[in-house]
Order: sequence, then C-alpha cells, then structure tokens
Amino acid sequence: MEPVEVVARLWERIEARDWDGVAGLIAEDAVIEWPVSGERIVGRANFIAVTSDDDYSDERPVEVLRVLTDGDHVVTEVEMSQDHVVYRAVSLWTVRAGEIVEAREYWTCPGQDPAPRWRAGLVEPLGGDRSALSG
Repeated sequence: MEPVEVVARLWERIEARDWDGVAGLIAEDAVIEWPVSGERIVGRANFIAVTSDDDYSDERPVEVLRVLTDGDHVVTEVEMSQDHVVYRAVSLWTVRAGEIVEAREYWTCPGQDPAPRWRAGLVEPLGGDRSALSG
C-alpha cells in the first residue's frame, strides 16, 4: 500500500472509531510527537490508548482538507468539529512498509491566538474561503 493510502485509511479509521484498524496502520515502535502540547507518544499501544480515550475520541467528524506527498512522507491538514469548537491539525507522517513509523502533529483551534494589534493595517482576517490555497 502506498504511503498516501496508509494515511488516508488512518483518518478514515479514526473517524469510524475503528481502533483495531488504526492499530494495524501504526508500527509497534512508532513515535508520534505533539509539539503544541509538548508530548511524545512512543509505541502503537500508547497511541491507540491516547486516541481512543473517551475524552478525546467522541463523535467528531474528520474532514481531510489537504494531502501532500513526497515518497514515504505524507502531510495532511484535517479539521474536526466538536460542539462549538473547531480543531485543526497539520500532520507530517512517515510511512515505511505500509505502517506509520513516525509523525509530528500540530493541533490547534483556528483563531485561538489573538493577532497582535501592530499588524492590523497589514493583514486581513481569514475567512472560510480556502480557494486561495488550492491550485
């Protein structure tokens, strides 16, 4: 299976809450880093335990916004909504022999960090239009 297919299936199985299916895509000794929260998840079992936790894995739909690939490396941008909060992640995946062996994911909530006032005359607020990034 190509790396992009592995990662596509990963997001599909996360959305379906198919934790056995997710486990089948993660290497036993995989390392997943979350720099925003300063955490490193070492090993398939720990990744599954974190992502399947009831506080983390409720019924959020997963929308894949963008996928970029380069050999064994796949970058995804996804969005998950929960109640009135939108979570977005940019994830950098490394896939070898059909398994995810490492990743670095940047999870945040769009608009969470206030823009500095000094930039007000130089920028405009982001809207819901993603067309500027496609093409």
